[in-house]
Amino acid sequence: MDQKFCQSCGMPMENALYGTEADGAKSKEYCKYCYERGRFTFEGSMEEMIELCVRPMVESNPGMSGQQARQMMGRFLPTLKRWQGR
Repeated sequence: MDQKFCQSCGMPMENALYGTEADGAKSKEYCKYCYERGRFTFEGSMEEMIELCVRPMVESNPGMSGQQARQMMGRFLPTLKRWQGR
């Protein structure tokens, strides 16, 4: 089975983490932290999203530095739907 990732922040998706569409249905692409009721909860730039995600990524990956997290997200986020073409 393929791992799904939020198409905004890159977080691995699990059933309880899906955001919601305007009609209340689960979003198929975005997590509950990025997308609620059919709208993005964060309207900043990709660089701002990276900075917002550094701390949780470091906390959930022992031994990872902030710089490593920034580098990984700097390569990964541009491949996600929300950030393509920006």
